Amino acid sequence: MADRMNEIGRSGISRWGGHIHEEFLPELRGTQGVRVYTEMAENDDAIGAILFAIKMLIRQASWSVQAGGKEKADIKAAEFVESCLHDMTSTWTDTISEILSFLTYGWSVVELCYKRRMGHKKDPRLDSKFDDGLIGWLKLPLRSQESLYEWQFDERDNLLAFVQMPAPNFEIIKIPAEKFLLFRAESRKNNPEGRSILRNAYRAWFFKKKLQELEGIGVERDLAGFPVLTAPEGVDVWSPSNAGLLKMCNEFVSNIRRDSMEGLTIPAGWKLELLSTGGARQFDTSAIISRYDNRIAMTVLADFLFLGHEAVGSFALSSDKTRLFSMAIGAYLDIICETFNRKAIPQLIELNQKSFAGLSDYPTLVHGDIETQDLEQLGAYLKDMTGLGLITPDDTLEEYLREQASLPTKID
Repeated sequence: MADRMNEIGRSGISRWGGHIHEEFLPELRGTQGVRVYTEMAENDDAIGAILFAIKMLIRQASWSVQAGGKEKADIKAAEFVESCLHDMTSTWTDTISEILSFLTYGWSVVELCYKRRMGHKKDPRLDSKFDDGLIGWLKLPLRSQESLYEWQFDERDNLLAFVQMPAPNFEIIKIPAEKFLLFRAESRKNNPEGRSILRNAYRAWFFKKKLQELEGIGVERDLAGFPVLTAPEGVDVWSPSNAGLLKMCNEFVSNIRRDSMEGLTIPAGWKLELLSTGGARQFDTSAIISRYDNRIAMTVLADFLFLGHEAVGSFALSSDKTRLFSMAIGAYLDIICETFNRKAIPQLIELNQKSFAGLSDYPTLVHGDIETQDLEQLGAYLKDMTGLGLITPDDTLEEYLREQASLPTKID
């Protein structure tokens, strides 16, 4: 019986000295991986557009707190938690924006900071809209991914602390696990670093980046012409005695640029030619780059963004892909809600447990829909269902329909 109650196995996570080695590509591990994902998110137009679309859709979602039961204490606790969401030094929208960095890096850590609600104070660390004396959230600040120093675990691979070395002082700071919330885009082996939603796009991004650099060099060379410098007859630039001359010639042709300072003076007998292909190339680099853009978008179900740009694809296909994209975003919202409901809200209620005696269950954070309802489809569906007698219109249905159509509530 004792063996059944004890944990025997281990997750098998690859870690040494507080550093995770689950990623098989060294360039995507730890802080080095953070730098790569930052470049992908900040420097690539396709990835930037995808992340912008995801973040804007998530930021416009509605958030509310539901009571854990029907008792007075349950309703009071739900109202209290919801008031805490909008009583922090940072807005709830900005807090969500910081949390969403887990999409790019695979994980994000926000610290739980508290205050006692004693009304308006000059000190922002004490200021509150409420003066009920309860303990609320002061803020939920991000602890940046690039500040990661190490993770600390116990002998059963349970996470104990997040250790950072942040700018500007670069001092080592240890944050215990009970003091922060960890958000992960994906979890495997209980890896605290999760898995970035850009991970599968890395290979396509890498080749696209290199191809764009070559394309830029090629365009510049075609506009300027490929420089060919011919030495006068009798001058052997390949002779060891002319090594300095050869070096100077190589530097000369490699530094030719078309700009406002262009010009040339050469000795008699030397000949400079600028060869050009007229812009013709054996490979269509634009088509290849577009293919990589599509591959990148496919990894996050956002390839519908390119349907219009390529003048192909039906409206029905776009609608189906958009619905899948919205479902994926809904999963990210669920991650945020589950993390708050598992740790942040219970901890907040426990700090104020005397004020919520008789509580049935903890309140829960819930999110609204990402995609607005297609009223034409909804109307056709209701017409068919009511015509068959399967749905009977009532006040609850009317209230729902008014909400979906953004109509004013019914006045009794």
